[in-house]
Amino acid sequence: MKLQTIIKIICAVLGVVGIIFLFMIVGAGDETIKMAAAEGDYSRVSPMVELAKIVLIATLAITLLFSLRTLFSDQKKLKKALISIGLFGVVVLIGFLMSEGVETPLKDGEVLSATGSRWVETGLRVFYLLAIAAIVSMAWSGARRIFKR
Repeated sequence: MKLQTIIKIICAVLGVVGIIFLFMIVGAGDETIKMAAAEGDYSRVSPMVELAKIVLIATLAITLLFSLRTLFSDQKKLKKALISIGLFGVVVLIGFLMSEGVETPLKDGEVLSATGSRWVETGLRVFYLLAIAAIVSMAWSGARRIFKR
């Protein structure tokens, strides 16, 4: 049996199981589920959540497996991937060094630690740096194309 056929069968089984769980949830009704949840009974919704977790984990595992298999089959691709990961690490390091953490009170009364605040700011700075790099890259590519003609 081909791998593609096996994957189609597994997807079909997971889809049917998901539909069964969906009908269980819809058949119970909103009010019944809300009342049960208020009492701590999540038995109607839990199977769907667990199925979603299984599908997510399987998807991540398969994606990583095939990506790594492709990377390790070609040394040039592996070298480019490692360089890209290293450059991303440098961008994160730059974002982290540019950030400073401050304890911040949250709406629910808890306090975000200085380290947590610094990592949030790091994420924002990394996003901005990568956005700027993408914009400059597109502008550079467009300008080169215009001036080549």
